[in-house]
Amino acid sequence: MEGFIIALFVCLVLALISKYLSIPAVPFYILAGVILGKAGLGIVHSDEVSQFFSEMGLLFLLFFMGLELKLERIIANPSKVLMGGLIGLTVDMGIGFTAAYLLGFTLMEAFIVAAAFYITSTAMVITSLVENRKLMSKEAETIIWVTVFEDIVLIVILAVLSSNDQNLLLFFAKIVLALAFMYGISFYGKEFFISILERDDELPILFTFAAVLTTASFALFLGIPETLMVIALGAALATTDPDAFEQHARPFKDVFLVIFFVFFGVTIDFSGGVDWSIIAIICVLAIVSKLISGMLMGLILHDSALSGLEIWANTISRGEFSIALAVIYGSPVIATTVAAMVIVTSIVGAFTAKYSTWMRRGIISHSRKKALMHRPHTGR
Repeated sequence: MEGFIIALFVCLVLALISKYLSIPAVPFYILAGVILGKAGLGIVHSDEVSQFFSEMGLLFLLFFMGLELKLERIIANPSKVLMGGLIGLTVDMGIGFTAAYLLGFTLMEAFIVAAAFYITSTAMVITSLVENRKLMSKEAETIIWVTVFEDIVLIVILAVLSSNDQNLLLFFAKIVLALAFMYGISFYGKEFFISILERDDELPILFTFAAVLTTASFALFLGIPETLMVIALGAALATTDPDAFEQHARPFKDVFLVIFFVFFGVTIDFSGGVDWSIIAIICVLAIVSKLISGMLMGLILHDSALSGLEIWANTISRGEFSIALAVIYGSPVIATTVAAMVIVTSIVGAFTAKYSTWMRRGIISHSRKKALMHRPHTGR
């Protein structure tokens, strides 16, 4: 318990520092776990209590993802969502899978690395757009479309990775029936749910907490991934009053997710055959792949390389979902590789998002100077 308290206190300090500097706290939570855990000082250890809270953090993160799945965004701009999403999927996941496989990972490990490689941190992206006052820019809309597409792809990835050694027809039939039941309850119980959420006592918070845990337990009982069902729960309840559910679930998500990141770092062991040259290559390619996909989106969707630069600058950060995939399906080596990638891309992404306007101005200024230098001079 002492180690648990130390970890929470360190996270509080790091959260204050990150807010003051306007940079993401996630990589620093992971680093804190690494320093305090088995790879560092060894004063904090993972136990049943920390594992429980970490699992709660993951579940509420996925529940929030479901609440954020706004289908109207896709319906309003289906072609642009599809185009931007497919560019990112093809480029980022293609480069990630190819690199991981050529670097010696197995096919399954390469797929997990590629999936973690592909999924942008929605929380970091939206936070940076808001804090840097870019939410009204034309590129921001494209960035949000891409993150929505990534969320949908993540659901498919979770379903694929969870279907190992099962009768696929029965597996997906159970998922479809569970989804139908969940959406039916949300549709016919909409007025009842809203009446609970409008109360000013503890009932809305208890109901939200119980709904997430009950759904996860129900999924385990049916033999289907609880991660997928919790996302579906969020998407189903988003048809009622998503703002209220976000308000009541946010305290659980924020606190438990910090614990999840810290104890993810605590469990990392650098003595388990980690090749730092491979990690370095993965980190560099993770940044480069987003540059390629961002530039393609800018040129195809906005007819502008500068727009592509803006998209790249705001989508470099990988985070919570990449780590979730590594935790659920990856080996210790995969977890360490993904953790390093998340730390590097989060820090780099924080600065590129913050200073992308300066980069664009510098490129424009350089282009103008170059044009003036090559302009023919006329004399009398």
